[in-house]
Amino acid sequence: MQTRALHAYLRWRNANARHPGVLVAERKERARIRSEKGIRWGGRSLAAAA
Repeated sequence: MQTRALHAYLRWRNANARHPGVLVAERKERARIRSEKGIRWGGRSLAAAA
């Protein structure tokens, strides 16, 4: 059952894939926002950074 659900999800994800350029732009924007707040991996929480 789990395998069937996983395969169904992967079929959906592949059929509804987003443009790679859009994903790159979103990742860069999130990184820019994180850097403005001084947040790094394993760093301060959002509450502490605000």
